[in-house]
Amino acid sequence: MIIPRNGVIDYATALGDDALLAAQRMGEWIAAAPQIEEDVAIGNIALDLLGQARSLLSYAGSLEDPVRTEDDLAYFRDEREFLNVQLVQRPWSGSGERDFGVLVARMLLFATYQRALYAALATSTDETLAGVAGKAVKEVDYHRDHATMWTLRLGDGTDESHDRIQAALDAEWRYVAELFENDFVDPALVESGAAVDPATLRDGFDRRISEVLAEATLTVPEVAPAVTGGRRGLHSTSMGYLLAEMQHLARSHPGVSW
Repeated sequence: MIIPRNGVIDYATALGDDALLAAQRMGEWIAAAPQIEEDVAIGNIALDLLGQARSLLSYAGSLEDPVRTEDDLAYFRDEREFLNVQLVQRPWSGSGERDFGVLVARMLLFATYQRALYAALATSTDETLAGVAGKAVKEVDYHRDHATMWTLRLGDGTDESHDRIQAALDAEWRYVAELFENDFVDPALVESGAAVDPATLRDGFDRRISEVLAEATLTVPEVAPAVTGGRRGLHSTSMGYLLAEMQHLARSHPGVSW
């Protein structure tokens, strides 16, 4: 079967955008975590995500005509051209203050999803995607374990830590469903074995999350899904501010080598 070129571009771009925006948000926590060891851990997780983004966006750009680089895609696209899910772009709280519980909850949800995704994508018939996934699955395995450790610590800790991590899970859970939407994946890619249908990952995700939350004396949230559309380039107002910060230097000095 001939694998559609544009389908691969969109698929790799979407996964790369997820990792890129997650890395940018994670970077906001460096030097703001409750422990110095956690500053280091968060920084390393952000770098892992950035590495995934670079590989995926470089691959997507290499298939375009004319070819675009990872920097072109990261710094010189406008908001509507980004295909990331809304979960990764959200600010850490509505008040502007960082909430460590939100960081832990989002890390647990996103890393659990990524772990299932990359484990399946590691056997892709697309050699480049398989190679990226084979390396990334080892990284996100650590991300998931790290988030699990903190979820257990906070959930089974004090009354306040329990209530705050539960509230964070309730808020973040509204954006989970978008991770498993498959409208953005060309069916031919899935049929050829090049891509993974994200809908097939939901059952395993739910089982894993349920096990962790039960051990942490937390409950699986029962909240209505948010209205999203990130895979179609529809983002919240916070996305514009995030991109402005991320892209400002490159757009102010285009073509400069550092």
